Amino acid sequence: MVDYRRRLISRLLVVPVVAVLSFAGWATASFYGQGPSADEKTVVLPRGAGVKTIAAALEDAGVISNPFVFRSGVRITGNSRGLKAGEYLIPRRTSPRGVMELLLAGRTVLHRLTIAEGLTVAEVFAAVHAVEGLDGEVLERPPEGVLLPETYYFSLGDSRAELLTRMADSMRETLNELWSRRAEGLPFESPEEALSLASIVEKETAVSAERARVAAVFINRLRRGMRLQSGPTVVYSLTQGAKPLGRALTRRDLKTDNPYNTYVNGGLPPGPIANPGRAAIEAVLHPLETDELYFVADGDGGHAFAKTLREHQRNVARWRKVQREKKK
Repeated sequence: MVDYRRRLISRLLVVPVVAVLSFAGWATASFYGQGPSADEKTVVLPRGAGVKTIAAALEDAGVISNPFVFRSGVRITGNSRGLKAGEYLIPRRTSPRGVMELLLAGRTVLHRLTIAEGLTVAEVFAAVHAVEGLDGEVLERPPEGVLLPETYYFSLGDSRAELLTRMADSMRETLNELWSRRAEGLPFESPEEALSLASIVEKETAVSAERARVAAVFINRLRRGMRLQSGPTVVYSLTQGAKPLGRALTRRDLKTDNPYNTYVNGGLPPGPIANPGRAAIEAVLHPLETDELYFVADGDGGHAFAKTLREHQRNVARWRKVQREKKK
């Protein structure tokens, strides 16, 4: 009778053990197995969210089917405090463990903002404040010309101030790098002066093959003590880079009394008139070897260059003829 009771008790004890082991096996298989989503899903996890909140958000998005399995897996692996907030693109059929690893690595969705060469600081500011996904405002603008135009990547919730700091850091690093291997004999005393001329070159031509040639013309004029006579500097003297002029320059504009007007003042302007790209800076620090002193638009998107004033006047006459024909 005693042996019978012992065998009965032993069998009864085995039942919950088997049940627990079976449940553990199912939970483990679920944690490592494929997720329920047939398509990739975007999930935004707020800052400060705990494992329970994160699991609920993942379930709502259809990324996981059992929040308990996800929470248990995260806690058993000791990763409760390591999950990072942000916007995530979860691939289809990702397992709960795979989702956990994405969140631990912080591989958030990257958005991009492309800053075109030649934009002023005011224009860059407007673009940064208009783009969605960035947080905060920046009230104080940096000086003109210190933001490097290129494509910048950011995550949802990044700050606008941090993005502008990255732009300024990129410009400083690029300028220092290019300045360190500049050509000899250039008429610049500092990288900042080179940056000022690069901004003029950037505004003068959109043709990449012309940049070094346009830079050479201005450098030749500086060496001879000639005024740069650059139209974009006159525009900047009138607008301070706040907005496009919206009209053609007049003879009266060319006489504007402003330090940035290179028709009135000799040498370089007090600072950049826009944010030049890397190619424009390189062109100024490695200009084409030429004796040319003048250029004017050729009517085809480029410019006609000249070594003498007489030749330049002929090019100007051709340009004016093109303008008259376009108005017909």
